[in-house]
Amino acid sequence: MALVTPPLTPQPAGQAEPLLVRGEVRHTRLRPARHGFNYPTLFVLLPMRALRARPAAALHRNQRAWFSFFDRDHGVGGDDALAWAEGLLSQEGIDDVDGEIWLQTYPRMAGYAFKPVSFWYCHRADGSLRAVLAEVNNTFGERHVYVLDGPDLRLGATLTAQKVFHVSPFCAVQGHYRFRFGRTADRVVARVEHGDSDGPLINTSVSGHLQVLDALSVRRACWSMPLLTWGVLSRIHWQALALWRKRVPFFRKPAPPAAWVSR
Repeated sequence: MALVTPPLTPQPAGQAEPLLVRGEVRHTRLRPARHGFNYPTLFVLLPMRALRARPAAALHRNQRAWFSFFDRDHGVGGDDALAWAEGLLSQEGIDDVDGEIWLQTYPRMAGYAFKPVSFWYCHRADGSLRAVLAEVNNTFGERHVYVLDGPDLRLGATLTAQKVFHVSPFCAVQGHYRFRFGRTADRVVARVEHGDSDGPLINTSVSGHLQVLDALSVRRACWSMPLLTWGVLSRIHWQALALWRKRVPFFRKPAPPAAWVSR
């Protein structure tokens, strides 16, 4: 999928429908030992302002179900994740997000969620992209948010952020990220490249085909990947074992950054 994509067709906040996305995760480490993998996955793309105005019957929000979404899995763990995101945007001086705010994230499956990264796509009323919040979790229960904005922000553009948050024991907390996002009528992709002073280190992407999130698609998701988020965590540890066997250097976890938001 090409990442140079036109702006989304303008949709006033409150009129979009939640989406289920079926696709794959790709990850390639380039050095000191080459290591790559790809897995099938599924995730959701939620129009948070539309859901505030009109909840979706098929999305069990803050309710126990095999497939569900809990607001407290995001931000500071409160009951309204959208209010947290809007407050963060205001805190960062981003006050012209008057369109839809889409959240790309993993659902809870069987009551469990682990979300390595979630993306909040924050749009103006004309459909243009104003900011992206990259909300990163590590396996130590810590969270950090990278605020991505700037004059060149658009779908398909390359956005950069200095790495300040520990994610993997096989990567030092140094270097930078390069983010690129794309979305067409039927597909979405998020790519993250990690590099340091020696050049590119890791390339990661999450992509998939869009479908309406309804009772049928949710039922199929539960049958096809009933333990999805348990699988995410177990695969992280399995790949860590593979890197250890390849003698990739190990870095102890440093203290988290003093500020949990960076820009």
